[in-house]
Formats: sequence, structure tokens, C-alpha cells
Amino acid sequence: MPALAGVTMRAMIFQTAVLLAAGLAGGDLPEIRQHGVLRVLVVDGSPEFYAVRSGVPPGLDRELLDGFARLQRLEIMTVEIPSWDDIVPALIDGRGDLVAGGVTATAKRQKLIEFTSEVFPTRHVVLTRKPHRVVQSVEELRVERVGTIKGTSMADIVASLGVPPANVDDSFPSGGLPAALRENRFTACVDGLEEALVVQRTDPDLQIGAFVGPRQSLAFGLRKGTPELRRALDEYLGNVRKTPTWSRLVVKYFGATALDILKKAVEAPVESR
Repeated sequence: MPALAGVTMRAMIFQTAVLLAAGLAGGDLPEIRQHGVLRVLVVDGSPEFYAVRSGVPPGLDRELLDGFARLQRLEIMTVEIPSWDDIVPALIDGRGDLVAGGVTATAKRQKLIEFTSEVFPTRHVVLTRKPHRVVQSVEELRVERVGTIKGTSMADIVASLGVPPANVDDSFPSGGLPAALRENRFTACVDGLEEALVVQRTDPDLQIGAFVGPRQSLAFGLRKGTPELRRALDEYLGNVRKTPTWSRLVVKYFGATALDILKKAVEAPVESR
């Protein structure tokens, strides 16, 4: 047994070294197939998209990636990253093959990495809770105490709308805005519509106000220079969107009314600066 354990440990160390080397070399889909593992970088806090902890449904992104991995005969290795600030650098450094978990394809991120076709449509919305007012405009948002998460698309939107820095607290962890709003640690926040859909299912006092910023997409992020991986994922996502699978997953993780609300959000006029 000790000899076998030693062999197993050496094999694990060797596999890890191979995976890291492939990532650092900017491995595309053929290299990923060679070592048989698709490494997915995620930040804990969006279980509806990618659950890091066991004992809960896997999440929309994870279910989609599980289907892709089966087609490609790959195993998924989840690599947890501590914050959204770190996730793009981790991808560029080769610590994973793609980023997932409700990742917004922002212009800022697109300068550094590439994105697949859309996984989930989204808009940013201003959220408050009763008995506070519903924030209906950018002007009203600027006088609120606004909570956000450093390094996220929400923080970028808050800054772009001219909310005074003195009114902004960006110290909250990933997924922590709804709880902090309930605790009155701020009076309003800008969050993705997908988060609002989840929270409203259990918190009827949550109020959705103005849509801010343009229509956006959540997608899988990839290192630049991995065209085969991107083509394969785009083809897979396109095929899934032609079947009932995508709508079924949206309803499963975001509720029976989610499809109608997403349609309205996409068509709503943009609140801008």
C-alpha cells in the first residue's frame, strides 16, 4: 500500500504539472483534449450559475459545461479564485482554460480576454428594499448610499454613472449585495438582473428600479489565442439555444417568470448618464 500511495501521489503531481504547463503555454482545445481536463475558473457567490459547494444544484453554467465536456470527452476541474479582481489575471496566467459563473462580457474585459457567444442575457438594474423608495433614474441613484463589489461590472457601471465616490462602498464580497441591502448597510445597489430574479423569489420586499447601462451578455471567458476552444463552445451553445434545454435551465434556476422578465429587460429603454 505505501508503494502504491507513492505512485499515486507522483501521478497526481505529474498531472498537475502537465495541466499547469499546458495552461501557461496557452493551450487550445487540442492540448486540453490531450490532458483530458477542462479547468474552469470561478468565484464563489453565484450558485445559480456555478455552484462551488456540494449538496446544491450545479448551476446553469455548470450544466452547460457538463454537456460540452461530455461531448469532448473531458473531465471538469473547478478552480476557485478568491475575487473577481483576480479571475481575469488567473486566466491569463494559465491557471485555467476558461472562466464561468455568471461572467459579464464587459468592454474592459474584452480588451484582455475573449468571450464565447451569449450564455445568458442581462441588464444592470437599481435595487432597493421596502419601505425605501424605488430608484427610477440615474439622478436619484447619485444621492443614494450605493453598495457594490470591487472588480465587477456592477462597480464599473456605478462609476460610469457619476455616483460620487463618497457615496459608494465597494467592500462587499461576491454575492453579498442582497444580504447587505437587507441589513441597511446601504440604501441602493446596482446588480445584474439575474441576481434580482433569484433574490425576489425569497425576498418580496426587493424592488427593481431603473435599468442602467446597455444590454449585456453573460458568457464564458477564454484566453486570447484559443480559437478552436471558442469555436467548439460557440457551436455547442448555438445548438443548445435551438432546443428547449436553455429555457428549461433558465426556469429551473431563475423561476417561472424569468423568461418574460428577461425579454422585457432586453427591450426596455436604457437609463444613461
